[in-house]
Amino acid sequence: MYEQYWHLKEKPFENTAGTRFFYCSQEHEEALMRLVYVVREKKGGAVLIGNYGTGKTTLANTLLEEFSDTNNYSFVFIANPLLGPLEFLKEIICQLGVEFSHDIDRLEVKQLLENTLLKNMEESNHVVVIIDEAHLIQNKETWEELRLLLNIQFNNRFLLSVILIGQLELSNIINEYKQFKQRLAIRCYLNPLTEKETGGYINYRLKVAGYDGAIFSEEATKSIFFYSKGNPREINNVCDMSLLVGYGRKTDRIGKDIVEEVIEDLERVV
Repeated sequence: MYEQYWHLKEKPFENTAGTRFFYCSQEHEEALMRLVYVVREKKGGAVLIGNYGTGKTTLANTLLEEFSDTNNYSFVFIANPLLGPLEFLKEIICQLGVEFSHDIDRLEVKQLLENTLLKNMEESNHVVVIIDEAHLIQNKETWEELRLLLNIQFNNRFLLSVILIGQLELSNIINEYKQFKQRLAIRCYLNPLTEKETGGYINYRLKVAGYDGAIFSEEATKSIFFYSKGNPREINNVCDMSLLVGYGRKTDRIGKDIVEEVIEDLERVV
């Protein structure tokens, strides 16, 4: 709606997990490097923890893109982990392209999965299971299955890597499962953006969308940072609405007044 007015090719502040708009802050770059290391070195387990809206899923998609040009890895991406232990294992082998009967029991599923992992290893193909929203897993048996997955080894080599992604409460959940926690070789944490990074984030997304310059004033950016506390999702909400208001008023720049008006609207209880 406002793209043409601001000379944009597309909306720059959509809350989607598209990798084109992935802003690599220092912490995001560090986390991505660690996860790439997990995959390439065939480590057993890793966890990525951050508050909502800090870019965890986008970072996971960036990780997938990092290996999109190689056939040496098979990725399983579980976006909804609210599954029982049997359904969880079935989802993994299903995404690995294995056909099986729907009435297959738990023991048969585990044997089929292990055989599939061994076959992948023989073909120099490493399996990586990424579990998004892992903090939603409440079933203790599912956590036990995850632990047992990391026990599947051959000649001191893990046959798959498990990467857990979740919000802050995931840390407390993992701490309750000591044996599972010990198997997590890599742990990454995403904190909110700093004030400087918030400005960089806004301008980066504008540039990707086709605008080479700064639409938001320095004071406007400061207001966005203090409201959002550096949370990318909240930054997107304010910036998107501010561009719409600026378009409606035919302004040539987004100042502090527009941003604070938008923030007031966002905070208002409907």
